[in-house]
Amino acid sequence: MLVLKLGIVAMALVATSCMNMSGSNPSQEAAAAKETPTGKKSLVLGGGCFWCVEAVFEALKGVDSVESGYAGGHTVNPTYRDVCSGETGHAEVVKVTYDPKVVSESDLLHIFFTTHDPTTMNRQGPDSGTQYRSVIFYADDAEKALAQSVIEEVTKEKIWSNPIVTTLEPLTAFYKAEDYHQDYFEKYEKASPAERMSMNAGYCSAIIDPKVRKFRAKYADKLKK
Repeated sequence: MLVLKLGIVAMALVATSCMNMSGSNPSQEAAAAKETPTGKKSLVLGGGCFWCVEAVFEALKGVDSVESGYAGGHTVNPTYRDVCSGETGHAEVVKVTYDPKVVSESDLLHIFFTTHDPTTMNRQGPDSGTQYRSVIFYADDAEKALAQSVIEEVTKEKIWSNPIVTTLEPLTAFYKAEDYHQDYFEKYEKASPAERMSMNAGYCSAIIDPKVRKFRAKYADKLKK
């Protein structure tokens, strides 16, 4: 993606966004959303940089795992740099595997719509491009119908003043992102000052941290202990 030219020093650290990292090109296998452990379900969502979305859903009760990855494009086994070019059609996404007996898909979708801005086309904060689009990848007609229903509910609640532009797209393949992307914000929180020097600390502190703090305060009763 193109780095935004922001006018203040604090945001200059952020402008590198989550792209300012390089990674290997590991062999990856496409995984359908339904390929989950017995009794568990999964949901594939995109709401901007996957570091941010991952940090939100990992903290929720009933969520077993969250994997950052890519979906919705036309290139097989895309790398991070491929996706950041905006030419593969992929979005940065997370695959949330959860226990439906503890947390419902409807609850997860409502949280999704209140923890990112679903009204900005191909943009979340300093991150701009189709790879940062707000999107729900549905595995079947039932998931699509539920997503449409939640969008209608959120619209009626007038949580956002502008129209929701989240796209609903069929899930054909999910490609897990490179290892260094997984649990990125969790690694940042646990890292020493010296270790943070090799991470995208400006983005984590200025963009992800405030968002996660706000989420934790709002949904305190739904968080893992």
